[in-house]
Order: sequence, then C-alpha cells, then structure tokens
Amino acid sequence: MMQVGAAPCNVDRFGVVFRPSPHHTDCVTFAANKLCSDIRNSGSVDCHSNCNRSTSQVSLFLCSDSTNRRNGLLGGPLCVNPSGRRNLVGPASYSVETSAYDVAALEPPTHVAEEKVGVLLLNLGGPETLNDVQPFLFNLFADPDIIRLPRLFRFLQRPLAKLISVLRAPKSKEGYAAIGGGSPLRKITNDQALAIKKALETKGLSSNVYVGMRYWYPFTEEAIQQIKRDRITRLVVLPLYPQFSISTTGSSVRVLEQAFREDAYLSTLPVSIINSWYQREAYIKSMADLIEKELQSFSEPKEAMIFFSAHGVPVSYVEDAGDPYRDQMEECIFLIIQELKARGVSNEHTLAYQSRVGPVQWLKPYTDEVLVELGKKGVRSLLAVPVSFVSEHIETLEEIDMEYKELALESGIKNWARVPALGLTPSFITDLADAVIEALPSAKAMYPRISTSEDVDHDPVKYFIKLFFGSFLAFILFLSPKMIMAFRNHVI
Repeated sequence: MMQVGAAPCNVDRFGVVFRPSPHHTDCVTFAANKLCSDIRNSGSVDCHSNCNRSTSQVSLFLCSDSTNRRNGLLGGPLCVNPSGRRNLVGPASYSVETSAYDVAALEPPTHVAEEKVGVLLLNLGGPETLNDVQPFLFNLFADPDIIRLPRLFRFLQRPLAKLISVLRAPKSKEGYAAIGGGSPLRKITNDQALAIKKALETKGLSSNVYVGMRYWYPFTEEAIQQIKRDRITRLVVLPLYPQFSISTTGSSVRVLEQAFREDAYLSTLPVSIINSWYQREAYIKSMADLIEKELQSFSEPKEAMIFFSAHGVPVSYVEDAGDPYRDQMEECIFLIIQELKARGVSNEHTLAYQSRVGPVQWLKPYTDEVLVELGKKGVRSLLAVPVSFVSEHIETLEEIDMEYKELALESGIKNWARVPALGLTPSFITDLADAVIEALPSAKAMYPRISTSEDVDHDPVKYFIKLFFGSFLAFILFLSPKMIMAFRNHVI
C-alpha cells in the first residue's frame, strides 16, 4: 500500500476552497480557470478563499449556506487544485449532486476543518511467484462474482474453487513461468500509484494513495484497514478497469461495501467511486496515440487491421444480471475509432473477447476463433490492442503475445504487432489524476449514521413534556371501557 501528501489549494465552482502553494500565486478555479475575484460575484453560497497562504495540509472551508445545512449537505466540498479542461467522468456511486455546491460571494469562513484525502486504486492482483499460483486461483474462483452459483448451491463455492484451482494450477504455472515466474501487476500498479500521487501534487492536491488487490497481496481489505489507521477524511475509489463489470469493479466494490457497512468510522467516511472511465477524452486520445504509433511499425500501415481484444465475461452476466460491460466496451471502441478517423486513420477494425473459462457461454466472438477466421479471409497484417487492460500482466504478456500471436501466424497472418498497455503513459496518468480531482466534491458516506436511542436529545424540558403526555395517554387508555371490561374479565 502506498501513501501520498498535500499541496496548493484554490476555489472551484463547487464551493471548494484550497490554499495555494508558494509556487501558485493566482487563485484559479478548478472548473473554469477564473480568478478568485470572478467567483466572489457568482452565486448563493458564502465561502472564503485564502489565496496568499500555503500549508502542508489541504484545508476544507465549510461554507455558511443555510440552504445546504437545512438539506443536510456539506457546506462546501473538498479543496482541490485547478486541472484545466474537464473531461467526462464515469458514473460515481455514493455521490451527491454537484449542483448543491454552487459558489457565491466569498466571506470569512464560519469554521475550518482539516481534510485528509485518500485515493484507493483497485486492481485484480496476481501471483508473484509460482508457489502463489494455486492459492491465487482459489481466491479468484471463490469469488461469487466470478463463479455465480444459484443460492441453493452457494455452499459449494469454496469446494468448487479448490477443485478448479488445483486442476488449473499446472497450466497457469506454465504461463507465469513463461513471463518470468510471476505477475508484474503489483509492481506496475505501485508505480502507477506513485505516478498518480505525483500528478496530484503538481495539481495542488496532497493525498495518500493506496493499492488494493482483489485476489492477491496487498488485498483490498488491507488497504481499507490502512485507510482507517490513517484517519482519511475523504476517499476517492479508482478501479483500474476502464469499463465496469460485475466481475471486476463490481466485485471489488462489494468488498468495500461490506467493510464500510460493518465499521462505524468507515460507514460515515465520504467516498466517491468512479465506476468507469472508458469515455474520458484523454483516455481515448491516449489509446489512439498508442495505436497510431504502433501502426507505423508495419511496412504498409494502412493495410493493418486493428484487432481489439477485450477480457470476456459470461453472457449470463450481461443478459441476466444486467452487466453493462459489453455496451461500454462497444462504446469505447467506437470512441477510439472516431478519434483515429479524426486523425486520418481509417484502418479496418474488429472486436473479440479473450480469457474464457469453464463450459458456460462467454461474450462472443472469441479471440482465438476470430484470429483463425481473419487468416482464412486473407488478412495479413494485424495490430492487437488489449483494450480492457491498462497494465501488462499474464493476459497481455502470455495470452496475447505468445498464444494468440502463434495462432495468428499459424492461421496465415504474416505481420503481427501489439499495442502496449497504457501503464505509465503521462497523458493517461494525468487524466487519472484529473478524474480523482473531479470526483472529490461528490464524495458521500456509503452508510450515513442512522440515529438511535443513544442519539436522542436529553433536553430535560423535552424529556418531561414527553413523559407527561405519554403518561396522560396511558392513563386515558387504561380507563377506557374496553380496558376496564378486559381487566374485570381477567380478574373474574
């Protein structure tokens, strides 16, 4: 797990106040690059901006808007730094409408609270040694979001996971051995976390960045406990999956929900979850950049077919459980192709799905079958694009680079190339940092604390009024004819 720090602050259009660093003398707004003076004339919420001080802690100035207080909304969201042009953000769970934070005339704050920001990166995880392969596979298949058994047979989840992991371990070990004896995913994700931390700092936001893996160390549960120990006061959850699926982001979020529901501190922690971000402009352009660059490796770039290979999911997830993965994937491909066409790149393209497991039907067409079909159709140059992966791991380094490449060449495809995963691509990292900043104001508690008897106001006047009326009501009921008759019958 990784952690991150603090930086310059300004005021955004949501009422967010953040202090500038010594290197940032202008108070620039997050949303529109306006000066503080522009914001002071703009609305209905009273906030305060201090544009001449720096601090090692991001400060949250709570605004004095009475309407927000009556509605139970935070007076002003978290302080963030300007990020220039804003891009689209995927739907965020547990978020409030940002319109509640319209900025108005800025006046001295009524009170100040220190904000400690956390960013949790979620990923799959992977075995780091060959000895880790079988237990990793067990964790994977023991997940009810991976193998969805009917409720009546849920008791078989772990025994079935044990059986599958034992049977698949030998072949999986061969794959991991071929790429160096283990998955590089943990190291790459840690590097991405550090890069995002630095990108946030350059934008004026200090934060602690954590890595939580679903099926191997460091587990999501470990990251959650560290977040609690660090007393994070606002959290952005950023799954490193561009498209949402029940089996990826959905599974990790389920772990978060369970942990947060059962913990008094975490249940009230403001959280913003970025469910998907495949449609962000900078992500689309970063993918187009990689594709455009890799096409130049062919002697005839225009003749190469762009072959998008996405991780598959069972059809039942989409048709029965409503998983939006297929729709989001197809939209993602459309956006990338549109960007390429705008650059004058009009190569043919196709989409297929890889990595299916078990006897159930998965999303089609299957990558291996399409490769054979393309070879028969006379396609001779193919550029593989791992569109659902932002880090190199077993499914890019072994499945695509070795298995599918060999199959393609055997099928008649002469020229093969593969677009690298985004990894630490600067434009990609910068955009993830922007996504974090944009998501901060919408953070909201997953499970707001519900008032209990312990929370009752112990005002003595209210107490005696309730006692009086309660006793009077009980006395009237007791003297009612029905009660008297019931009492007499009971005595007789």
